[in-house]
Amino acid sequence: MSMQPLHEILQANRYPGRSVVWARTLDGVMCGGYLLTGRSPVSQARVFRLVDQELIVVPTGPAANDPLRHYIAATARGDWLAFGNGKQVATVADRLQEGQSPAAALNGLEYEPDPPIFTPRITVIVNVNSPADAWFGAARRSLSDRTSTNLLTLSVRDLAPGDAVLMTTYVSDGQQLVTGEPFLEALTKATDKHNLLDELWQALDPRFRVAAATFTPQDLAAATLRNQTR
Repeated sequence: MSMQPLHEILQANRYPGRSVVWARTLDGVMCGGYLLTGRSPVSQARVFRLVDQELIVVPTGPAANDPLRHYIAATARGDWLAFGNGKQVATVADRLQEGQSPAAALNGLEYEPDPPIFTPRITVIVNVNSPADAWFGAARRSLSDRTSTNLLTLSVRDLAPGDAVLMTTYVSDGQQLVTGEPFLEALTKATDKHNLLDELWQALDPRFRVAAATFTPQDLAAATLRNQTR
């Protein structure tokens, strides 16, 4: 079965919620990406900020802090880079610094307490000294009435130039939404992290896109950012 282009997958998903991307661009460099979309005014009133070795989601105005909307989206600590869609990013990074394995660091996470959606927690971790390998974690609620968490841990190894792996919190036509697929493999024609940001940004529906960032695991502080102006 052939893989779809990354931009086509995102274009078909009008409201992906939050998304993580891990790709090897055509220059051979491993790149991470984090995408933020929103439907409500408070969800759209957010931007990315780079502070030292952290990518942070912050409100654009005087809104009160909301831990489901405002959080560390990516952090570089020691030998590790972690990025994802909530407060679990800092928790996972702390566990890695304590010497836990990637699988152990991703264990025990829970989906978000936001009924009736129950948004998955999605996380990616990479060892900056061997960035050919990445670990994805997804804490998801069952589609049944069972409330316990389904926890997916995925090890991604040796992507070829042009390969990408994507996780989204939702699949949606912009109105109705369901939990996204566990993960999707895709193809990118991006030549570097800047080109990857362009590809991701242009694929997002302008009605919902909020912010996007791409970065290499060795240099989060030099991430490329784009924030929607409204």
